[in-house]
Amino acid sequence: MPEALQAGVQLALPAEEAAHVARVLRLGPGDRLRVFNGRGGEWLAQVETASKAAVTVTLLDAVPAARETRVRYTVALALLKGDGTDEAIRDVVMMGATAVRPFVAARSEVSLAAAARGHRHERWQRVAVSSAKQCGRAVVPEVGAPVTFADLLARPTDGVGMLLVEPSAGPGPVALADVAPPAAVTLAVGPEGGWTGDEVARAVEAGWMRVRLGGRTLRATSAPLAALAACQAVWRDE
Repeated sequence: MPEALQAGVQLALPAEEAAHVARVLRLGPGDRLRVFNGRGGEWLAQVETASKAAVTVTLLDAVPAARETRVRYTVALALLKGDGTDEAIRDVVMMGATAVRPFVAARSEVSLAAAARGHRHERWQRVAVSSAKQCGRAVVPEVGAPVTFADLLARPTDGVGMLLVEPSAGPGPVALADVAPPAAVTLAVGPEGGWTGDEVARAVEAGWMRVRLGGRTLRATSAPLAALAACQAVWRDE
């Protein structure tokens, strides 16, 4: 509910949220629930009218929202096959990501055209909202439209740019434990087939640092979650 700004305002819930309140939660006039605006504001609200088509609520008192992480985490995520991208976005939102930047890598099995045909960007935005609700966050991270890897590198990073590489990447990668806590970081996670040598070289040339999480090769769907968990543990960013 982006328009939810202050107590006393009466609002109509978005269609999907109204359906959830009326059909799933089965709330009616007089019942109370919490609503948030996706930007950190959260309120106790009372249902005024409820039907399968529409629900209106009145905002009551503002309530403390879940605390956000100290470090701003942007996750640059290579598109994954099947529901892999959905799962990864769900996980990184749960772990406190402030933005998600999907992109197509050389070894991605999903193209930009396929993502557009499947209306995946719209679906990822819904996944982000659902995940924020599930974990109690009042902030919904921005999920960008998918771009090419070249476009990703051409855009400014939010804070330090880290390219997460496999243990087999050879000499040179920095251990996460040796990186001082930044104010903001952009973590780039590759596709199922990993990075190509050219992609790694281009990222380093663009100013990204190669970083390894440990000695094990992780699944592409697991790596984003593991990366955020590792960063928060190492940097004591709860």
